[in-house]
Amino acid sequence: MAQFKGELRVTTRKMMGEYILYADGKVFGGIYDDRLLVKPVPAALKLLPGAKKQLPYEGAKPMLRIPAEQIEDSAFLAELLDAMLPEVPAPKKK
Repeated sequence: MAQFKGELRVTTRKMMGEYILYADGKVFGGIYDDRLLVKPVPAALKLLPGAKKQLPYEGAKPMLRIPAEQIEDSAFLAELLDAMLPEVPAPKKK
């Protein structure tokens, strides 16, 4: 995920052949079957008004698919992540 490199503190974790995306310890999206999907928090819905909701895998909650032309736009991705992070829930304590 070169588009997210820099000061954004994004990490990935491989799970069942897919990649879960984290920022500041929060799950905000993932790469599923070559699709970049993010959680449909209000900020993401506002910045991606035409994005389609898709299931990352069977039985999962729908997520927003980042359109192909926006995947290469690192400035947009940084703006999206900055807007989303305050709305993404913190991980549950185990």
